[in-house]
Amino acid sequence: MKVTFLGHSCFLVEADGKSVVIDPFLSGNPEATVKPEELKVDAVLITHGHADHTLDAVSIAKNNNCPIVTTYELALHLAKQGAAIHPMGIGGAFNFPWGRVKFTPAWHSTGIETENGFIYGGVAAGLLVTMGGKTLYHAGDTALFSDMKLIAETSAIDVACLPIGDNFTMGIEDAVIAASWLKPSVTIPMHFNTFPLIAVDSSVWAEQMERKGLAAQVLSPGQSLDTSTVTA
Repeated sequence: MKVTFLGHSCFLVEADGKSVVIDPFLSGNPEATVKPEELKVDAVLITHGHADHTLDAVSIAKNNNCPIVTTYELALHLAKQGAAIHPMGIGGAFNFPWGRVKFTPAWHSTGIETENGFIYGGVAAGLLVTMGGKTLYHAGDTALFSDMKLIAETSAIDVACLPIGDNFTMGIEDAVIAASWLKPSVTIPMHFNTFPLIAVDSSVWAEQMERKGLAAQVLSPGQSLDTSTVTA
């Protein structure tokens, strides 16, 4: 599995000639190094309905003639914009031709902002994505919650993507605790420094991870991690 950080909470995940993009927020992110129209993917995966996770989902799905895989209410909303969808629910899993997706809980809001105000966006979620015999856990936007221990008990996680930006999600200290519970082979931070309210020093997080004996990899937008180089 190859995991490429595209900025904010967006990742490109590739294995066996297949690829998916998670939470595409590219055209609105000045730090992004890839344009939405440049992506070639087999599916678009979304954790929740906020614009900094969905902004380019419909255009990418249409360009690639592929489905958006997300929670039920959000999927129906995006279908009204002309996207093909595969709706799912928390705790549910599905085997796609390119891999397996299971939706996990996340503690976060998920209202969808429209010109007429917010509409109901279902629930926020995390994702377990298995491709090429490896499993990536994308926590989505979330607080620290103890059921992460249950996620670790039921899934062997190779790569965990955890928010560290604080204010809207867990911050550095809670993300270190989450990593200690999840026990991934390596953890990548996300959802930080895109906006002033979530500006943190990722090196502080990396240092705290190292002190706990936890493998950490801070990626800049455009940088990749190959799981074949990661040792448990």
